[in-house]
Amino acid sequence: MVRSFRSAFFGAVAAFLLAIIPVLGHAQDGGVIHEIQVQGNQRIEPETVRSYMSIAEGDVYDEVKVDKSLKGLFATGLFADVTIRREGDSLLVKVVENPIINRIAFEGNRKVKTEQLTTEVQLRPRTVYTRTKVQNDVKRILDIYRRSGRFAATVEPKIIELEQNRVDLVFEINEGPGTYVTRINFVGNKQYSDSSLRETLQTKEERWYRFLTQDDTYDPDRITYDRELLRKHYMKGGYADFRVVSTIAELTPDRESFFLTFTLEEGDRYHVGKVLVKSALPDLKVEDLEPLVGFKEADWYDADKVENTVQALTDAVGNKGYAFIDVKPQLNRNRDTHTIDITFDIQEGPRVYVERIDIQGNTRTLDKVIRREFRLVEGDAFNTAKLRRSRERIKDLGFFEKVEVNNVPSETAPDRTVIKVDVEEKSTGELSFGVGWSSSVGAMIEVGARERNLLGRGQDLHITGTLAQKRSSVDMGFTEPYFLDRRLAAGFDLFATSTDLQTQSSYDATTKGGDLRMGYAYNEYLRHDWRYTLSQTTVDNIASTASRYIQDQAGTDTLSSVAHTLTWDHRDSRTEPTGGYYLKFGNEVAGAGGDDKFLRNTVGAGTFFKVADQSVLMFSGTGGYIVPLEDSSIRINQRYFLGGDTLRGFKDAGVSPRDAVTNDALGGLWDYTGTAELTFPLGVPKELGIQGKLFTDVGAIGGVDKSIVASDITQSTQLRMSIGTGVVWKSPMGPINVDLGFPIMRDSHDETQIFRLNFGTRF
Repeated sequence: MVRSFRSAFFGAVAAFLLAIIPVLGHAQDGGVIHEIQVQGNQRIEPETVRSYMSIAEGDVYDEVKVDKSLKGLFATGLFADVTIRREGDSLLVKVVENPIINRIAFEGNRKVKTEQLTTEVQLRPRTVYTRTKVQNDVKRILDIYRRSGRFAATVEPKIIELEQNRVDLVFEINEGPGTYVTRINFVGNKQYSDSSLRETLQTKEERWYRFLTQDDTYDPDRITYDRELLRKHYMKGGYADFRVVSTIAELTPDRESFFLTFTLEEGDRYHVGKVLVKSALPDLKVEDLEPLVGFKEADWYDADKVENTVQALTDAVGNKGYAFIDVKPQLNRNRDTHTIDITFDIQEGPRVYVERIDIQGNTRTLDKVIRREFRLVEGDAFNTAKLRRSRERIKDLGFFEKVEVNNVPSETAPDRTVIKVDVEEKSTGELSFGVGWSSSVGAMIEVGARERNLLGRGQDLHITGTLAQKRSSVDMGFTEPYFLDRRLAAGFDLFATSTDLQTQSSYDATTKGGDLRMGYAYNEYLRHDWRYTLSQTTVDNIASTASRYIQDQAGTDTLSSVAHTLTWDHRDSRTEPTGGYYLKFGNEVAGAGGDDKFLRNTVGAGTFFKVADQSVLMFSGTGGYIVPLEDSSIRINQRYFLGGDTLRGFKDAGVSPRDAVTNDALGGLWDYTGTAELTFPLGVPKELGIQGKLFTDVGAIGGVDKSIVASDITQSTQLRMSIGTGVVWKSPMGPINVDLGFPIMRDSHDETQIFRLNFGTRF
């Protein structure tokens, strides 16, 4: 009986609990939220706060939704703290807003410019301050310093609280000492010495003379690039199996320097085996393309020549009207015979068109300045060769530190591609002051200002003044490279020059005037330039002992001439060519409104050959011939003189028809010159910019004005020749040229000059 009572009692209690627990749970979670109150907000509207919450007025209270709302508010980054609690049928939300950044400043940065740091950090004035974003920016700043070799740099963010919940954010930077690479070692190299491989790398060992570069600091990104440079170096030499096994950077205990060790696996060296050109395109004759292959059977394999051949074939086939082509080099490696058979397979590529061109990074340069250098426009058939050429043209502008041009598939259509251009601008303004000395003009001082990208439009404006012992001048010029938005370069020059020619011809000359210029390109290599010149030249200060033919030149004459030059330039570089050639031809006609009346014809040519890794052989020649018009005379300032830079081993105007009595140079009506020059390294580090040269110059001059009696002068049209050697130093202060020229063919009345120095500096 008792046991039955107990069982009944406990059963009743269990039934009661099972019935009341849901009620209690509903009392805890349930109940409708009639109001959500927001407190602590200053800038953010209450409705904005409520919009980020998962629970709303009118909903049943739910702990899960409240927790989700709390996380959602924190995730906005707008609040430093958030609390949510229930008060009756209301929900109270208390927030502490993150402050707004008023200003961002950097202190202690000397090696890295503030502009670079400002570009790198993600936070900006008038954005919300959060600790996470600040720590991310600290990491970005440290990455910049590590890329510049400063691994000991530290960054401490500080905030200065202002009214209205605003703060100034200051990054206090301790740059620390530079972390230099003191030693570079190689393991596994047998075919190339350590020293030659070090020359291949962009990273260099620390030396005192590298104070102007950062190549001797440790940069992980540069090390990755060095691995690629090593691979290209070996692949160029025929080592097709080469690989970099590992690269180890060891930081010294004092954290001030690194030891780098590259472990290499050179592999075997390969010759070129069979070379074939195949085509799947109709009506394309393979035999017309075979001469474009830049190597032949039994040559050492060279990956660069393979790539160049692909480029040449792509250009040639594209020029034949095939818009969609794909040239693939197929390599068949025979390890037993150490040969590589190469087949260039020309196939029809996918039909892809350019959808659009996106440009970013140009904060100052206008988009159109970049777009007009493209060989492709929206809607064109995509062409890899034209894309590569467009990249080169943008780099050649000289406006950008970095240029990246890539194409990515379109998101809208499979047969469309988007070209993305990412540039990093650099300073294009130059303010210079220079001093120097030259064998031609003596001691000199030069002051100049130039802007190569005026107002971001790609226009070039310069003004330069030079004061020298024998020549002083001032000139100003302006060039619009795309006049009227066409591929038409136009510009003008204004100039005034005063020259002391007492040593050569016993007189001084002053020229003032200007010219208008216009030029256009027919294609990538052929260019045509026109120029109209209007100037006045005064010959005065004539020595009393001067030739009577010089004294007859006293006075002022006006030149009004039109000239044109046709140039075919196929060099690989216009500043430092190592291959290719150029041809020039020009005429100048004077007589439209001036005193001078003549026709001048000029020709020029040059070709370049890379004979070794850093050695270039150059052959060049020039010629000129001036003809008087309308039975007039040729003024002395328009005649030809040889010597100095045009014929080393001889003085300026050292080769010329001369007065037999006074020995004054009178100038000739025609001349020609030729030069063969070999530049080569001198065994010093490449970054010093010092090269040696061996040269031979030849030239001749002849013809005199009709006003000169032949019996009163000494002249010879025989060939002159000199041989010599010299040194070129691209110093931080400017180029320095030292030449020793020795005449081996000369005339008795020629004036020689063995030593010649040209030195200039700008800072």
